[in-house]
Amino acid sequence: MVYVYLAEGFEEIEALAPVDILRRCGVEVRTVGVTGKTVAGAHGICVEADILPEAVSLEDAQMLILPGGIPGTPNLEKDARVTEAVKNAHAQGKYIAAICAAPSVFGHLGLLKGKTATCYPGFETELYGAQPVEDGVVCDGNIITAKGAGRASDFGFLLAGLLVGGEKALEIRKAMQYAEAEEN
Repeated sequence: MVYVYLAEGFEEIEALAPVDILRRCGVEVRTVGVTGKTVAGAHGICVEADILPEAVSLEDAQMLILPGGIPGTPNLEKDARVTEAVKNAHAQGKYIAAICAAPSVFGHLGLLKGKTATCYPGFETELYGAQPVEDGVVCDGNIITAKGAGRASDFGFLLAGLLVGGEKALEIRKAMQYAEAEEN
């Protein structure tokens, strides 16, 4: 099971592109409404979450995903249910993934020490202990980070490859007519 946490002000494409790609690949994904069952994104698109945080089962989790956005990222970070879930998943070696401003949550939790990571330009100083890079998507161990909305599909395909294998992810990528990116 993959859980995608949604808080008021999240970047819609950063959440929904990976959800769509993962579901096309046959991965069970649940959106988690941190600030309520219906969550408004940064651009006014309202999404009805599949579940609320109390229904998350970390025992069944393969991966947790944090989309970025302002105020979405700060709203995720101030919720102890989110930060505790992230710390717990990381401690168990499960995948944790964040895009745009959201990798800052991992930095603030001390999870990026000695890791390579990327984020939305200007948030590099929040990746405490990480080696920030300009790459669009970065996987370092069980931590995946991505730069921003324009990389949401690349992020989703990398996550899919980790969970279902590169062959299946490439099959879905081709079926979706997604052009090969020049860089990750």
